[in-house]
Amino acid sequence: MIENTLKRLLKSGGTAIGTMVCDTRNPAIARALAAAGFDYFILDTEHGSFGLETVSDIMQMARLEGITPVVRVPDFSYPFIARTLDAGAMGVMVPRVKTRAQVEQIVAAVKYPPMGERGMMNARTNTDYRGMTIGEYGTWANAETMVIVQVETREAVEDIDAILAVPGVDAALMGPADLSVSLGTMDIGHPKVIEYIQRVVDAAKRRGLPSGTHVGDLDMLKIWRDRGMRLLMYSHDFGLMMNAGAAAIKELRS
Repeated sequence: MIENTLKRLLKSGGTAIGTMVCDTRNPAIARALAAAGFDYFILDTEHGSFGLETVSDIMQMARLEGITPVVRVPDFSYPFIARTLDAGAMGVMVPRVKTRAQVEQIVAAVKYPPMGERGMMNARTNTDYRGMTIGEYGTWANAETMVIVQVETREAVEDIDAILAVPGVDAALMGPADLSVSLGTMDIGHPKVIEYIQRVVDAAKRRGLPSGTHVGDLDMLKIWRDRGMRLLMYSHDFGLMMNAGAAAIKELRS
């Protein structure tokens, strides 16, 4: 079975660089991102319009290419999480987390006993079609799957120590846009937003966990890297293409 290289990288103290896949349905996107050098990507099924068949196709390609595929599920309900993992995701990122109780529910959906309550399915995409006993797969899945909580509300930040204390949580990734809405600023650069993000970075450090953020501004991403974030997510699939295209056109017309 494959290893979750993103999880290994973060546990070793390294910095991971990824992007979000929002619109591309061709599984070749996983090959392209791996070839570009990304450590991971997050497939967005919260705002994206991906069907489960497409999710499974992209997950399989990513596993073959050695880039860690994570899926942002629509919410923390069991069917979304379990079916996504059965489709081959190596982890889930759950948006709009607000309370410790919600995070406990998320971990229970991701992990098999004794860590959780996920229903067993050990003979398809999630095992790379390799023969594994129930015990072997359960042990592997509990060790390799990831739980990333997306922190994007005032309530989550103000309860962040309790949220990150839940066993099974691997990382916290900020959603600065929604956080700015929750704080009433509508501005990701507002001092209040920066203050709340830093609170999460500091809390994660106290727990020995990585924190990160998702922005389309490289300079801002570098600032947060220098302030201690190690789970960096830059732009998204079409954003990368549009930025590269715009830069080329500007250069050619200069």
